[in-house]
Amino acid sequence: MKFSDFTKASQQFNSFSPEMKEQMMKMAKARVREKMLKWLATPTFVVIGIILGAVIGALTACFGDISDRLSAIRDANPLYFIPTLALGGAAIAFAYKKWGRWTERGMDQVFAVGLNKETDFPLVAIPMAAVSTWITQLFGGSAGREGATMQIGSALSYNISKKLPFENSAHIMLVTGLAAGFAGIFQAPMAATAFALEVLLIGHFELAALMPAAAAAFTACKVSSMLGFHKFSVDLSSLLDASGFSASIFTNEGSLDGSMLLKLALMGVLFGIVGGGFAKLLGLSQNFFAKKFPNSIKRIAIMGVGISVLLLVFFQGRYAGLGTNLLDMCFGVNAADLGTAAGNATGSAAGTADLIGNVAGAAIHGYDWILKFALTILTLSAGFVGGVVTPLFAIGATFGIFIASMFGMPVALAAALGLAAVFASASNTLWAPILIAGEIFGFNCLPAFFIVCTVAYICNGGQSIYKQKKIRIKI
Repeated sequence: MKFSDFTKASQQFNSFSPEMKEQMMKMAKARVREKMLKWLATPTFVVIGIILGAVIGALTACFGDISDRLSAIRDANPLYFIPTLALGGAAIAFAYKKWGRWTERGMDQVFAVGLNKETDFPLVAIPMAAVSTWITQLFGGSAGREGATMQIGSALSYNISKKLPFENSAHIMLVTGLAAGFAGIFQAPMAATAFALEVLLIGHFELAALMPAAAAAFTACKVSSMLGFHKFSVDLSSLLDASGFSASIFTNEGSLDGSMLLKLALMGVLFGIVGGGFAKLLGLSQNFFAKKFPNSIKRIAIMGVGISVLLLVFFQGRYAGLGTNLLDMCFGVNAADLGTAAGNATGSAAGTADLIGNVAGAAIHGYDWILKFALTILTLSAGFVGGVVTPLFAIGATFGIFIASMFGMPVALAAALGLAAVFASASNTLWAPILIAGEIFGFNCLPAFFIVCTVAYICNGGQSIYKQKKIRIKI
């Protein structure tokens, strides 16, 4: 602005009435405040995300440690705890009716708050989700635990957002808390950030939510690790090197291996069908049993009896809990076993049963994936509290071993591909499963994970274990 223009504007302002001057000053102050809030929003969200990440990381480490201890007690005494699964379930349903009303819907509650359908997310959701998940784990329900940690993160962050003067603070804080909860329990911060964005937000990644979510996720991961909570990880490259198999799809100075690409794509189709089928059947089963047994206490008690019988009949609790026992079996393969399995897969017409028989002393059976699949659906349909991601990992890994010989793949690689791709298909997310595969197994096989997860994501039939619409943030 020229000096003459400024002088002219000043003269015009001086000619206004006192009321007009006061109104114009209020408008100017409001505009400055709006600009300041916009400039301060992202740095403030990042700082809050770091603090939240530290708190949620500590909470998830404590929660996870207790969960592991209870699971170990159950595994050591399955005949004492699994038969009383129905009593534990009835206690969960009664507690929610008595003290946790409006908090029993899990992730549906998170979506409802994010979509402004509800404005209340009581902090009682935190102890309710944690204790209910511990009960499910102790008595053998086939369910995960990330659902509780994501509720813990979301409830805490949403209630903090009510004190913030920024636009979209509730939505951004929900994403931030969700990422921290996921990262704290899985210690996979990149995957946690992508997962929170993909699950909750529609469209492209918004910078306003991306940076706080990443800050919270990395902080939660670090704090959880510092407090001694262990991370599930596998040195897949060493296992594959021991088997003499190269997982790279690039050969001859970068030219693509068409045969390998085709195998990975076909495996992706199968993983997509399994994951999509799981999500579809879970929704149908939940609706069916909710109509069959409208009373939640009766439903969980009656179904709990049947589930406990099935868990005991099928190898006294082999399919109880998270499914980490199956994951340990899938990847607890020594070099000799891997080499034998890979040789059988590529050099003979041995069937899947023969291949599995040569792996880890026949620890993994061809029917493991379908039994874990069915029992997890029944557990969640009954109303037990927990999560579904870790059981999906177990389903995908065991199914990967089941089809390994069909494609001439080492069992360790097939299990790793199945773990990531079935998760991608069932959750209807893409980048989170690719990144979690890298953070668990290393990034040397990232091209293979990218292909199978992409194909599985496309072939899931549009199904998802998360039924609610996603949030759209306007910046």
